[in-house]
Amino acid sequence: MLVVGFPTGAFQANCFVVAPAAGEQCVIVDPGQEAEEPLVEALREHRLSPVAVILTHGHIDHMYSVTPVCDGNDIPAWIHPDDRYMLNDPLRGMSEEAARFFGPLSVREPREVRELGDGVELDLAGLKVDVLHTPGHTDGSVSFGHTTDEGGRLLFAGDTLFAGSIGRTDLPGGSMARMTESLARLLTLDDDTVVLPGHGPTTTIGRERVANPFLTGLGDPSARPGRGRGL
Repeated sequence: MLVVGFPTGAFQANCFVVAPAAGEQCVIVDPGQEAEEPLVEALREHRLSPVAVILTHGHIDHMYSVTPVCDGNDIPAWIHPDDRYMLNDPLRGMSEEAARFFGPLSVREPREVRELGDGVELDLAGLKVDVLHTPGHTDGSVSFGHTTDEGGRLLFAGDTLFAGSIGRTDLPGGSMARMTESLARLLTLDDDTVVLPGHGPTTTIGRERVANPFLTGLGDPSARPGRGRGL
């Protein structure tokens, strides 16, 4: 299996390219700001043909390049319906800091948009991708799970779970109570599940279970701060 990842733009949101192997079809996860050029390079280097973009949520730092990437390759974008509005109006989901940074935006959603549902299994580029609705950072945040042919488990967690932190819950659509439920759901996964987050380095469920301070006392939402990382 092939996974290529790189940070994009001022907010260093991770973009991933996932394929069964070099020379095959692939899926793009979260093409953020300034993602187009490194995506072209990755596709060329590994001889990949994209078939879809899948979005962990609607924040601009994760989907800034979704329309040119999708329309330029004639492929659909997949997003949870609760976050779809941000494809046309990203300012509604931003912090004041991010809104000042990006300034006025003229954007539109891709020509083809498909909506994700919880518990759905997507069959894309020869990959079986499980969709887990994990709200808390936004209403429509999702995580994508995949089991490799070798039996390894991957989780593209977006801005729900990071190495040593979690996604912030103080933005429009954020909720600490829902984040707590989502994190509890992710912690039912096997400890050796490799987590590829929306920002920062790769981690595992087992490592976060024992070392992430935001997961201490998970059953008591009042015991944790309501602001983690993310746009």
